[in-house]
Amino acid sequence: MPGSAMPSVTEHQFREWLIERVSRYVRRPAQEIDPSAPFAEYGMDSVAALSLFGDIEDAFGMYLEPTVAWDHPTVESLARFLALETTNGAVR
Repeated sequence: MPGSAMPSVTEHQFREWLIERVSRYVRRPAQEIDPSAPFAEYGMDSVAALSLFGDIEDAFGMYLEPTVAWDHPTVESLARFLALETTNGAVR
């Protein structure tokens, strides 16, 4: 909801959520997703990344610039970024 505060989501929670989402997009079991591997290694292209960001916006109320995918190209990196964003109150 715009303007409402969202409780902080931990990096671990974001990581688990992202692993599940990525596994759906690449049609592989979640246990095969390495959080330190670049999204591109799983065949995720820019269209899939934008879809993932749409999922993040829907689930967490966070709008992400498309460049975030370049700056945070792994589950680990993106989860850390998202956790910091919620901690810093950057949720929109």
